[in-house]
Amino acid sequence: MTPQVQQTLQQLQQQRTEPFCAYLYDLAALRQHISAMRRALPTGCELFYAAKANPEAPVLHALSDYVDGFEAASGGELSWLREQVPGKPLIFGGPGKLESELQQAVQHGVDVLHVESLTELCRLHAIAQRENQTVKVLLRMNVALEGIGGTRLMMGGKPTPFGLDEEELPAALSEIAASPRLSLHGFHFHLMSHQLDVDNHLALMRLYLEKVQMWCERWQLSIALINVGGGIGINYADPTQHFDWARFCQRLPDIVSVSQARGWTLRFECGRYIAAGCGYYVMEVLDIKKNLGEWFAIGRGGTHHFRTPAAQSHNHPFSVMRREQNPAWIYNEQVTLVGQLCTPKDVLARQQPVAALAVGDWLVFSLAGAYAWNISHQNFLMHSPPEVFWLGREAGR
Repeated sequence: MTPQVQQTLQQLQQQRTEPFCAYLYDLAALRQHISAMRRALPTGCELFYAAKANPEAPVLHALSDYVDGFEAASGGELSWLREQVPGKPLIFGGPGKLESELQQAVQHGVDVLHVESLTELCRLHAIAQRENQTVKVLLRMNVALEGIGGTRLMMGGKPTPFGLDEEELPAALSEIAASPRLSLHGFHFHLMSHQLDVDNHLALMRLYLEKVQMWCERWQLSIALINVGGGIGINYADPTQHFDWARFCQRLPDIVSVSQARGWTLRFECGRYIAAGCGYYVMEVLDIKKNLGEWFAIGRGGTHHFRTPAAQSHNHPFSVMRREQNPAWIYNEQVTLVGQLCTPKDVLARQQPVAALAVGDWLVFSLAGAYAWNISHQNFLMHSPPEVFWLGREAGR
């Protein structure tokens, strides 16, 4: 916890008498983090924020001065981003786009549109003609991985719903060439998520460049941009071992120099790695019980508020804020932390060592700033939502 978060929680714990459940976001820490990411990135690169990770308005506002633009993956996100960060470049990606969403993207004048399939490309052709607008497109490609290790969540490199097969590229290029309103701006790749290995990710970047270079030479293509996706990992199992962005950026210039020599910009599109560290989810312990030999702490809240550990199948990192006036109920035990839901899947961390714990203590889950509240099944059992606290919010935002 940052000192500001710790101080705020200590004050709240002294004030509250009813069971507490809340999200806290440290926006000052978020700005510090994105600023450091930006400084480390070499020239010839851009940094976009994938809003799907956390689209809350204060998060978008805090990031707006530091990122080159924002990525939307639905018509709803497009409208929201246009409202919250007006004037910032927007890009639009994702599979299964509605025709109405494609039209919305064209009418909004998005910076570039990521095409996932030949069907989508044909629909976009018709819309661009009808709207009399020239649309810059990136072709999202799913290519085989050649000698590169995978990650725990693969978005490509194997059969998936995402992107065009390399065999479809000639047909896609013919469709673009036949349309005076479609302009090939470059290519988009996103094959891996939860990447923790710098060497592996650098090898992936080289693979992308080699593929694009081969396509450009084969079909005499002139492009400007390669979106290399996101997928930069947060290590929930060991928070001291996240992806080393600084070391990655230090070693990136060799790759960037190749792209710059050809006039290509590399665009990173990160979400989780940017936002995860700024958020905390807090549950007050309602009950402590032993069941068939195992200890359980039941908290005010659960995975309907904070789905991340269930979605990722991990034990989420946490700390305990004791109420010192309350004697501990248990000492030095392995405890499973659960919520209030009527399902055995409502688990945030299983059989974790706890030095001391009592009813009324608070469980503080860190790394809760991305893919957390916004992906949770919030209406299950119709429990009330958590409170929300924004620390470091700037005036007027």
